[in-house]
Amino acid sequence: MALLKEQKEVVVIDNKTHESDTGSPEVQVALLNASIKNLTEHLKVHRHDKHTQRGLMVQIGKQRRLLNYLAHKDISRYRALVAKLGIRSKH
Repeated sequence: MALLKEQKEVVVIDNKTHESDTGSPEVQVALLNASIKNLTEHLKVHRHDKHTQRGLMVQIGKQRRLLNYLAHKDISRYRALVAKLGIRSKH
């Protein structure tokens, strides 16, 4: 259920802020978003997979913390990312 290398590369290329960027909050949130979507599809088929449910909740929490950090650091980058990824916003 992990993202394939090719999928990760596409997500990083679409969300990087500069040429050698792989670790900015935007890239991390986008990677988590892709993984969350993947796990959500898995859980639609395998409803009783409790280990995957827990992993999904951990990833959602990490994504939320990164989004909160980005909102406090630079609200315009946060709003742009939320709009691009289609994530519900608190700010």
